[in-house]
Amino acid sequence: MVPIRDNNPITITPYVTYGLIAANVLAFLYESSLPPQALNGFLHLAAIVPRELTASFSGIPVNQPVPEWATLITSQFLHGGLLHLGGNMLFLWIFGNNIEDRLGHFKYLLFYISCGVLAGLSQWYFSQSSNIPSLGASGAIAGVLGAYILRFPQAEILGVVPLGFFFPTFRVPAYFFLGFWFLQQAFYGVASLETPANIGMENGGIAYWAHAGGFVFGAILGPVLGLFSDKSNDDYLYRQ
Repeated sequence: MVPIRDNNPITITPYVTYGLIAANVLAFLYESSLPPQALNGFLHLAAIVPRELTASFSGIPVNQPVPEWATLITSQFLHGGLLHLGGNMLFLWIFGNNIEDRLGHFKYLLFYISCGVLAGLSQWYFSQSSNIPSLGASGAIAGVLGAYILRFPQAEILGVVPLGFFFPTFRVPAYFFLGFWFLQQAFYGVASLETPANIGMENGGIAYWAHAGGFVFGAILGPVLGLFSDKSNDDYLYRQ
C-alpha cells in the first residue's frame, strides 16, 4: 500500500519540511550530474561507510577530507535512485508536516537530524565491517513515522495498492499502516542477521535496521521534545 495523503490538517506552513524536500532533491540532482567514477568517490566521501566509521571510532585515520562522523548527517540527503528519492519524499511530505506542526520549526529540524543520526548508528551497529555506503533519508523519516504513530494513531491514511492495471484505494488508521510498516522493517532486519548475502545492506540492499532504529528513536525523542505539549499554552507563552 502506497500512501497518498492523510486527513490530518495543520495550522502552520511547514517550511522545514519543504526545505528538507528541496535539499534532498538538489542533492540528488548533483549526484545525477556526476560521471560514474566521480559519483562513486562522492558517495564514499559523503555516505556512511560502516568500516570507515568503525575505524574512526577506534581512532584510526581513514584519510578522508570530511570527518567520518559527519557522514551520519550528510548521508541523510543522498539517494541511490529516483524511486528511492521519490518514495522517501512522499512519506516526508505526508507525515512530516504534522510533526513539524506539533514540535515547531526548530525542534522539528533538530528532531529530524537526530533521528537520522541515530538511525545511521543503528544500521552501523549491525554491519560494522561493511564497506558498502549507506545513504538515504529513510532513517530520519522513520523517526517522523515513529512520532506520528504515537501522536496521531487514529489519523486516516488514504493509500493505493497497485495491482497490475488496477489501483484500488483504501483508508486505514495510521496505527495500522505505520505499525505494519515497522513490523516489516524489524522482521527483515532480524532476517538480515542470518542471511546477510540476501537481505539488508551487505549486498547493497535496504538498510532495515536504520528504518527500525529510526522509528523507535522517533517515538522516544518526539515526546521528549514536546510532541504532546498543549499548543494553545505554547502560543500564549510565545505572545508573552
